[in-house]
Amino acid sequence: MITLYDYSMAPSPRRARIFLAEKGITHETVQIDMRKAQQMGEDYRAINPDCTLPALRLEDGHILTDNAAITAWAEASYPNPPLLGNTPLEKAEVASWNAKIEQSGFMAIAEALRNSNPAMKDRALPGVHNFAQIPELAQRGKERLNIFMDMLNAHIEGREFVAGNAFSLADISAVIAVDFAKVVGVTPADHAHIVAWRARMAQRPSFSL
Repeated sequence: MITLYDYSMAPSPRRARIFLAEKGITHETVQIDMRKAQQMGEDYRAINPDCTLPALRLEDGHILTDNAAITAWAEASYPNPPLLGNTPLEKAEVASWNAKIEQSGFMAIAEALRNSNPAMKDRALPGVHNFAQIPELAQRGKERLNIFMDMLNAHIEGREFVAGNAFSLADISAVIAVDFAKVVGVTPADHAHIVAWRARMAQRPSFSL
């Protein structure tokens, strides 16, 4: 049986959950409680030495330790429905927009959250090593995040999906970034095109996970 190592409240594992659900890939789930730092414990280090979530154990025992590997494996193993684009141009557009969302969305949220939250003292970056918070980066992260919202809102005007003509990984990543931005006080309330697109995405059962 395929096993997903998950934490229900974190955005990165949620991306894997949604991707696997959209692919129809049956799996078991093991919750790793990040509030209790279980991802740093020896049991989970034996699964993923990077101490990050998600991780996916395949039926043959191989362990994929990040979303990039999980999505690449799932798309190659279960090609339908395609979530990384159909044509070469669509694949390029999905990859480009997913990279934009990673760099301008998720990284901005991480800057704002990890450099301001008292619970993340000395945990400004994920993983094995400790890094001190830099308060200036928290403010920069929120500024970058507002710019990202403006960019996404302008892009999504008149479009049904973020990239190409079909639902894709870019939509999954964008929804999770928009949703998670609320933890640092940034919402799409003033961005009508994002609000309308997010309402359409909410109709997909996978987004209730």
